[in-house]
Amino acid sequence: MTSRPSRPAAKPSAKPAPARPGAAAAKASLPLFSLFLFAALAQQPAAAQPKPAQAEGESPWGLGLGVGMERKPYRDFDNKTRLLPLLSYENKWISVAGLGLDLKLPSAGPVSFRLRARYSMEGYEASDSPFLAGMDERKDGIWLGGAAVWRNDIANLSAELLGDASGNSKGTKLRLMVDRRFQAGSFDITPRLAATRLDDKYVSYYYGVNAAEVRAGRPFYRGGSAVNLEAGLRVGYALAPHQSLFLDMSTTKLGSSIKDSPLVDRSSQSGVRVGYLYRF
Repeated sequence: MTSRPSRPAAKPSAKPAPARPGAAAAKASLPLFSLFLFAALAQQPAAAQPKPAQAEGESPWGLGLGVGMERKPYRDFDNKTRLLPLLSYENKWISVAGLGLDLKLPSAGPVSFRLRARYSMEGYEASDSPFLAGMDERKDGIWLGGAAVWRNDIANLSAELLGDASGNSKGTKLRLMVDRRFQAGSFDITPRLAATRLDDKYVSYYYGVNAAEVRAGRPFYRGGSAVNLEAGLRVGYALAPHQSLFLDMSTTKLGSSIKDSPLVDRSSQSGVRVGYLYRF
């Protein structure tokens, strides 16, 4: 699954920040993560758009407010709508968005490179769904890796490879994405397509059923690798200098190894996010 995850709209002088994809319900015991979760969900990866040079004296900070809803594929899962703050920061060397941090590396012509760290809230607790009763907690993860972005006149192409540094799933993710930004007056429209390969360790951890978790109607399950296909659209509107609104919609078709899990009763998952951002 994915995390996945779109970038708030900004005026041309603004600095977009990477995202992060998809996430499980925020826990009350993690107020800091809850504070920044929506920023990670609401922003596309840094690859999505070319970045204009920062104006002299312009602050790299952005603050705002957003509302988001994710429809997870787990059986009887409690889908929640969240009202959460947005935070972004960008300078020449680093980019921060919600639960993500990029360290910018030297570019090779039109191709740029980054070292990437993400806190991905993909875990769940048994209390999140009646069907998950008796399941062990699946924990969130810290993901480390790298990304490459090729910007050209036709579309932006990006690749991201991350491994679970927290050791919870011990899995890996490979994400390939193509997107294109269109400007129309105060509006910007960015459609995107992405494919994310999740290895068998990831799928078995988040969608598998261990021997001790077997119940009537919930057999033992070990999943293989899966490829999720995502289509998304982000629409931004510049209200005024430094101020913008955005709407981001996405749907993800789940790989067969995830759909075959007894924990899952949907073939796809979707998300809708709206928000306001002020860049200083």
